Amino acid sequence: MHLTAKRVERAAEASGTARAAAIRERAAAITARRLVPLPPSPLPDKLYAAIDGTGVPVTAKETAGRDGKGTDGLAHTREVKLAVFFTQDKLDAKGYPVRDPGSASYVATFEPAHVFADLAEAEGIRRGARHVRQLTILGDGAAWIWNTVAARFPEATCIVDLYHARQHLHDLARLLEFMLGDQREDWLAARLEDLDYGDIDGICKAARIYPLAGIKKDELDTALGYFENNAPRMRYHWFRSRGLFVGSGVVEAGCKTIIGQRLKLSGMHWSVPGADAIATLRCQQASRPEDRIWQPRNNQMLPA
Repeated sequence: MHLTAKRVERAAEASGTARAAAIRERAAAITARRLVPLPPSPLPDKLYAAIDGTGVPVTAKETAGRDGKGTDGLAHTREVKLAVFFTQDKLDAKGYPVRDPGSASYVATFEPAHVFADLAEAEGIRRGARHVRQLTILGDGAAWIWNTVAARFPEATCIVDLYHARQHLHDLARLLEFMLGDQREDWLAARLEDLDYGDIDGICKAARIYPLAGIKKDELDTALGYFENNAPRMRYHWFRSRGLFVGSGVVEAGCKTIIGQRLKLSGMHWSVPGADAIATLRCQQASRPEDRIWQPRNNQMLPA
């Protein structure tokens, strides 16, 4: 049989659209407790959810009236929100956590944060979030992530990705570079050590000793606000002492492999429904084999 590329495209988008609708329907049933998944067996010791978002290039009509970060002030992408759930039971010989192989499951949507929250909560419940000993959420400093977590997973341990935090610290050093002079590298090294120990007060005190005014002071307050607002999520020494991951690399890799390698190639401009359909299929393909079996709607009894 010979199928045109357009025929395959239409079939894939139709399948993805149907799967996305079924997943949203299932999530609504789980969060409303009309469908109660059994806890995983055997029950893992630690369950993680890593959350992030990435922009996908879309057609002009999908960004009409939206402000963007481009030089023209217009938006050229729409954000897809992605969450990956995985488990961890072991540490390596150096005491670092090791992700259980083949334990990842993914959910993604272009819908607003409250819709994504339903999908993430349902997937967390299905993966055993209400039963595991340790539930941990990893993310960058985006407010929508932590608002979602506070509303849907209040019992979770929340950790800001250490590597994002280090990047913000490098940005802070560049902001103060004209004041630090030749001491910049030593100052940055000391602040990185503060960060590794979760000493956010030390970072803020070391930055605020410099007499800045006007725009520079406002920029400093904004930069330090990132650390002050996320201080409880930056206790890296304590997190590591408990054998927890402190980096969200698994979801960043998902943004590149699941989303980027399919939806962000040169010359692509998607409609949001089409991109959402393909992202849904990509998440299903990347998830555990048992999740590909569990998800089809005919494999479950509907609630009475």
